[in-house]
Amino acid sequence: MAGHVQDRWFKTETTPDGKTVRTRTDRYGTGKRYRARYVGPDGTEQSESFPYGQKRKAEQWLDRINADMDSGRYVDPKAGRTTFRQYAEKWLKTQTTDATTREPVGVQIRRHAIPYLGSRPLGSFKPEHIRDWLAELERAIPASSYRRVIFASVSAVFTAAVEDDHLHRNPCKSRSVRAPGPNNRRVVPWTAERTFAVRAALPEQYRAAVDLGAGCGLRQGEVFGLPVDEIGFDTGWLHVSNQVKVSGGKLVFAPPKREKERDVPLADSVAHVLKEHMSAHPPVKVTLPWQRPDGRPVTKRLLFVRPDGDGAVRRTDFNTRFWKNALVEAGVIPEPKPGERHQAAREHGMHALRHFYASVLLDAGENIKALSTYLGHTDPGFTLRVYTHLLPSSEGRSRKAVDAVFQRPDSASDGPQTAQR
Repeated sequence: MAGHVQDRWFKTETTPDGKTVRTRTDRYGTGKRYRARYVGPDGTEQSESFPYGQKRKAEQWLDRINADMDSGRYVDPKAGRTTFRQYAEKWLKTQTTDATTREPVGVQIRRHAIPYLGSRPLGSFKPEHIRDWLAELERAIPASSYRRVIFASVSAVFTAAVEDDHLHRNPCKSRSVRAPGPNNRRVVPWTAERTFAVRAALPEQYRAAVDLGAGCGLRQGEVFGLPVDEIGFDTGWLHVSNQVKVSGGKLVFAPPKREKERDVPLADSVAHVLKEHMSAHPPVKVTLPWQRPDGRPVTKRLLFVRPDGDGAVRRTDFNTRFWKNALVEAGVIPEPKPGERHQAAREHGMHALRHFYASVLLDAGENIKALSTYLGHTDPGFTLRVYTHLLPSSEGRSRKAVDAVFQRPDSASDGPQTAQR
């Protein structure tokens, strides 16, 4: 067995007459008596101390170390003592994704994982600790879809810790740990009446934003970040390559979600609305940093700016000051009582306009692949999973096909048994 257990209370000495005797050391009776020592794979000496009466436990500890080294599962005990908080903070600082992606991941881990898991050493994690944390998370966050995102971020931290030899395996991937399920709630698109009622309730300078969301499928940040030079009035296409986002608490220009630029058909009716909007509210030059607060300055002529005309629209300000009021006036949500805030209405945010757009195209017979491209989705399969219930139903087509045969002029009217061959 590699390594040995040292007794720090006694030492072996040779007397002048050649006899070997054990004598007390200066540490006799103080501190932990036994120290298990070994040389790790990196050539450095490692050790662990054990109190009086636990020599057998020290030997067992060495046995486990040797078994782990033989099987390739060795983890430096000092690395295993690194807490989740310490490792997660280090992991966050070394991420190379863009700032607008790193920011929400940092919020997820610092706000929803570190308060529960932060003080525990990585080497001590077991699946039960993750199950306990998920139970707490469910009580704190009702939305299963967001819990699923948080869980994925935490699992990514543990995966990196395994690869860095801080623990043997990712406890999030244990068979007894069940990740929060996806949101299986079906999308219920707005009706045309509701869509145009909300549009009419908005201030006049922001009504065209509804046409871009409901008529082109743009996301809210893409609407407020749309520059006039990307509108192809002559070509009938609208190019989406920009959005306004928040990074580090400040507004920035950034590529669309997942950096998927796209071209979207520009209907004549929407083009007409945009021309009228630009006539009444000429585009304004806005300069923002690119992707992060210290990024290079970029200037674009935007269709929508703040009410005072100075700067890009901040999503949260728009939602609070204008969108929620329009939802109340259109009868989508109730009017808040004096001193209270508007009702939370996640399903009635501007994203509802994209669902309306999808429902209009599917109802008109557009295929999923084209719709996925126009919406900027990475995977047409995702588009299908979200909107499959809006596709014309197979049973509806079956009824029409049968009716087309059974209701021919030369068919009798007393049932299918008289259908002609």
